[in-house]
Amino acid sequence: MEVLKFKTNISDDRRMAKAAPFLDKLDEVVHWEIDTSTEENILSVAGKGLDPQRVENALREAGFTSEILRIQGIGGESL
Repeated sequence: MEVLKFKTNISDDRRMAKAAPFLDKLDEVVHWEIDTSTEENILSVAGKGLDPQRVENALREAGFTSEILRIQGIGGESL
């Protein structure tokens, strides 16, 4: 399982709810969460065969910005 981390402008529950359908439609995503307690509003996405560009495109389609921060491989299963 891989984990991708993105800096986003998803800063509250209302925005998270707006982004949810776009992230949920990505078949390769098993789980995602956003830490809005940080200045960077870090989105963590877990799954297999993840493509950072597909995640960024989904967020852009939802009206949000994102920037890939890091990719974790094996052992990165827990967000």
